[in-house]
Amino acid sequence: MIPRIGLGFDVHPFAHERALVLGGQAIPHAQGLAGHSDADALTHAIADALLGALALGDLGAHFPDTDPRWKGAKSLALLAEVVALAKDRGYGVGNVDATIVTEAPKLAPHVPAMRANLADTLGIPLERVSVKATRPEKLGSLGRGEGVAVHAIALMVPLNEVPG
Repeated sequence: MIPRIGLGFDVHPFAHERALVLGGQAIPHAQGLAGHSDADALTHAIADALLGALALGDLGAHFPDTDPRWKGAKSLALLAEVVALAKDRGYGVGNVDATIVTEAPKLAPHVPAMRANLADTLGIPLERVSVKATRPEKLGSLGRGEGVAVHAIALMVPLNEVPG
């Protein structure tokens, strides 16, 4: 078994009458994200990165939006299931790095809580979880404030090589 790297991406449009949740953290904003689950684009992108590293498809293949069991599901719970799936295959999370792209709201004050939620769910120390946010500087649909996109990368390592 060798270390494996995966790339994840997720995007959701804003929707009225929904809570904005990123990295399991509720964030005050006029709109939340549209989606079948809680639409946590940050957690979805990280889960896709883990699945991609192990060549296990994407989040939608494991938790399809056509299945009523996942309606309103907490994305951190889905991520925990992905971590368990990886463990069953002999892999643990080495580290993750994610970048959130949105014009608003400002996310910097919420990043520490997002990182803590993700580290806890991934079962790794906080220093191995990176979350950054950037603005698209008014360019494109994200720049017009229409939603949130997230890029993520993850290193998966054989369980016997996971640092403490």
